[in-house]
Amino acid sequence: MKPYRDALALPGLRPLLLVAILARVPVAATAVVMTLHVLDLGHRYFAAGLVGSAMTVGSALGAPLLGRLVDRRGLRPMLLLTTAVSALFWGTAPVLPYPVLLGAAFVGGLLTLPVFSVVRQSIAALVPLAQRRQAYALDSMSVELSFMVGPAGAVALATSLSPTLTLYAVGGGIVLAGLTLLVLNPPTRASDEEPTQAEKLPRRQWLTPRLIGLLTGGAAGTLVIAGIDVSVVAVLRDAGQVDWTGVVLALWAACSLIGGFIYGVLSRPVPSLILTLVLGLITIPVGLGSGQWWLLALMLLPSGALTAPTVAATADAVSRLVPASVRGEAMGLHGSAMVMGVAAGAPLAGAVIDATGPAWGFAATGLLGALIALAVLPTQSSHRHSRAAAEPTVIPTAAPRSIPPPLDHRSRRAGVPLPTNTPERAPDQPSNHTL
Repeated sequence: MKPYRDALALPGLRPLLLVAILARVPVAATAVVMTLHVLDLGHRYFAAGLVGSAMTVGSALGAPLLGRLVDRRGLRPMLLLTTAVSALFWGTAPVLPYPVLLGAAFVGGLLTLPVFSVVRQSIAALVPLAQRRQAYALDSMSVELSFMVGPAGAVALATSLSPTLTLYAVGGGIVLAGLTLLVLNPPTRASDEEPTQAEKLPRRQWLTPRLIGLLTGGAAGTLVIAGIDVSVVAVLRDAGQVDWTGVVLALWAACSLIGGFIYGVLSRPVPSLILTLVLGLITIPVGLGSGQWWLLALMLLPSGALTAPTVAATADAVSRLVPASVRGEAMGLHGSAMVMGVAAGAPLAGAVIDATGPAWGFAATGLLGALIALAVLPTQSSHRHSRAAAEPTVIPTAAPRSIPPPLDHRSRRAGVPLPTNTPERAPDQPSNHTL
């Protein structure tokens, strides 16, 4: 526990992680509550899926733009903008006719509150390099907790009250999260990372093949995670054991929490692309356990153990590789990559399941994720040897940070919710997670 105690003792990190958990709960519930609302309007799942896709595409496009706004103007102007837009969207969404709701969902996604990116950018500002792996492991575990609570709470509220009231409740939670972050105002740069006018770097200087490789690997990881989500539901439904879906997914999430905890205290970090590669490979045979729910749960435990570490390692690597003056935009790109992986993994698994069978959803997404990680792995080793992939060098800013020596060693969960046309990881039946 000592590495975690030391990290949590850092000024500002403990309240940031606490706010992150509370702020992510309503974000994690958006997919399921929007699905229930559209169905309550009398539309079918396809219509609900279009609304979810509009929000997903909007958030993927908007995250880097909002991150760039943070880099240029600071955190509070961005929070004011996104909180105001969130209040307008969620305050009117329950009364909008479907065609208007579809367009509003894209705008709402474009300017949605980027809780995941803000928290990860602030961690990079608050935590020295030597302790950043533990901090991102804690962050990844907090994402897991949010996705365990958010969708389940939304379903319970919708069934006990109504989908419309639940929509207002989730929107109110998101607005409250924005206001809380405004009051907390976590730093986005360390005190010795303040930018100067001469520090406005063109993208070609920091958006390198190495960074693109990391982002691609992160997308591959959430692709596999989203595919697992969909495939679990399909396999258990096909076996007539759909009532056990919540148990299987809860065990998977618990194993992810344990894996994230262990990853933070390893003596040496594991490169994020290696984690993605292994995650994909061990997911391929999971479908062999499709006969019984308990066997499927056992087969899922290894992939669960790598879920939180994969997301944590990717965020850690990206935060170390870019200069502080563009960290907001880079973390926005990281968030977009996670969303894109989820958006691709869920329909891919669904298409394979429809064409072949439920068990093949694991094999298809696992194989594709592993192949993508393997394809971009040379972008890391071409710059340096394998250690550089785990410990990227920070591009110096105008006032170089004093970097302590590193330790001898860092959907659901990507922080992003799944599009609403895919099964949610609520106990009764997303992903971001994830995202």
